[in-house]
Amino acid sequence: MTHVVRQRKDKAAELLASGEVEAALSEYQKVVEEVPEDLTSRRMVAELFQRLGRRKDALATYEVLADAWARRGWMLRAMALCKIILQIEPRHERTQRLLAELYSRRQTPPLLLAPTPVSAPSDPVAVVSQPGTGKVPRFPIFSQLSGDAFLSLLEGLEMRFFQPGDIVIDEGTVCTSMFVIVEGSVEVVQKLEQGGERSVALMGEGNLFGEMVLAAEGPGRARIKAYEPTVVLELTRVRVEQLIMRYPAVGQVLQTFHRERMLGQMMSNSPLFRPLSQVQRQAVALEFQLCSLPADRPLIAQGRAVDALYVLLRGRCRVTHHRSDGGELACQPLQEGDMFGEIALLLGTSATATVVTDTECTLLRLSRDACERHLLSQPGLRDYLSHMASERLERTARLMAGDEAANDDVYG
Repeated sequence: MTHVVRQRKDKAAELLASGEVEAALSEYQKVVEEVPEDLTSRRMVAELFQRLGRRKDALATYEVLADAWARRGWMLRAMALCKIILQIEPRHERTQRLLAELYSRRQTPPLLLAPTPVSAPSDPVAVVSQPGTGKVPRFPIFSQLSGDAFLSLLEGLEMRFFQPGDIVIDEGTVCTSMFVIVEGSVEVVQKLEQGGERSVALMGEGNLFGEMVLAAEGPGRARIKAYEPTVVLELTRVRVEQLIMRYPAVGQVLQTFHRERMLGQMMSNSPLFRPLSQVQRQAVALEFQLCSLPADRPLIAQGRAVDALYVLLRGRCRVTHHRSDGGELACQPLQEGDMFGEIALLLGTSATATVVTDTECTLLRLSRDACERHLLSQPGLRDYLSHMASERLERTARLMAGDEAANDDVYG
């Protein structure tokens, strides 16, 4: 970018900030004349035409821009612009044809975007997904729907714009929407027990987040905020429920996507699955069963054999230890992402605690037979589990003695 073009863009931004829309438009138009490939400035021209009520000019500019995004392979951006055009003119034929073309490309092998990372990278910026690769971003509900369902879904998406630092989802607050990033990136931040917060990951264009609230509304487990100027498409739970009634495949695809995401995170981070090869992990993943249970449903009973390994996707489970005097000791509840039951299951011992669903829960279940076939052959696994079991029994004894600091967060 030349120095003159940079000056024009800065001047345009200043004029726009002071409310001089016509003057800002003139500057952005000069930038586009000098640098036709500057699609960001071209989009600003379209937005300013729309703001000034110059409908035909806005439509023409948006149409050129949507074609340019599509040619570069930035499908989400092209779809988002198509949505804007159809909001201005619902029967815009050329845009309808472009949408049909974009839909026809949906079966292109998906871009292998990094799934939502769960461990803080040494260089957070490095995990932001980069656009412009010429392939369709991995946005599952675009890739497996019929044409009618796809268009109905697109109609239900709302574009939202965030500036750096703006909060998209706040930790602890009920989230009722899912989002897909069209442009920019968001930062995933979690609070620390000792105070402060830490950056867990960044997500870039094509990444989807918040999808599980569409199956079961609940509080966010982390704060998600814009890392840079960011554009997202939002789909509310109300809208997706309407879609699922008409097109059940929407719910099935979302459920499958969330299941795969949670399994991928768990297998990458749990010492139980980390030693497995990629082929072995895929084989184990196929064995997990998704189940939804109401509140107050027993899963594990203290003193009895455990029939499966569980991963909690949504909801909360209460954990109790039964004392010899007949009393109960409540422990830290299990929450989203927790795995439990694996130690007693794989060591063939009795459960050391009782686990009951405290709310409506969605879980992944791996049967005893599947665990034995896929996991018990790992070298050193029994020693690792025995060590964990000893530590857990020691913490249980401390809890019984009234040491609250010994409260464990995963039980087997």
